[in-house]
Amino acid sequence: MKTAARIVAFTALTGFALGVPSVAMAEMETTEKPAVVSQAAMETTMNIVEVAAGNETFSTLVAAVEAADLVEALSAEGPFTVFAPTNDAFAALPAGTVESLLLPENKDKLVKILTYHVVPGKITAAQVTSGEVESLAGEALTFKVKDGKVKVNKATVISADVDASNGVIHVVDQVILPPM
Repeated sequence: MKTAARIVAFTALTGFALGVPSVAMAEMETTEKPAVVSQAAMETTMNIVEVAAGNETFSTLVAAVEAADLVEALSAEGPFTVFAPTNDAFAALPAGTVESLLLPENKDKLVKILTYHVVPGKITAAQVTSGEVESLAGEALTFKVKDGKVKVNKATVISADVDASNGVIHVVDQVILPPM
């Protein structure tokens, strides 16, 4: 519950005051196979957690959000921008990493990793530019826009602007690990 309160308070304090990044991701070219987003995800009455839970591509992310007790926080009013790793992104982590992170004794580490994927405010593809933005984990994410491709640290955005009632999801091909 403390994490939920921190996220809501952080969002309220920072709002859009961050140096929000702005080049169209809609024109991105990628060799990656984009995540399939269900029609249900397009309905803006569903919050970020509900959109993710409605798509099998994010089942590992949803399990992690539940294990970290972040469901309530990420279902809050927001708005939030989530850089959502796919199941394949989690599978690419070293063997045993996901299972270890889901253990109760690693909850703080899991919360830090997951909140590193979240930025306060709704940042659409049309607003992204190269630069840094502070994540809810309190660490900066680095955006690089080049040749119509967007990178968040080392992860590539493979699908942009999945709308939710409390923000937006951009699908990434890697789990973005914060400095520990």
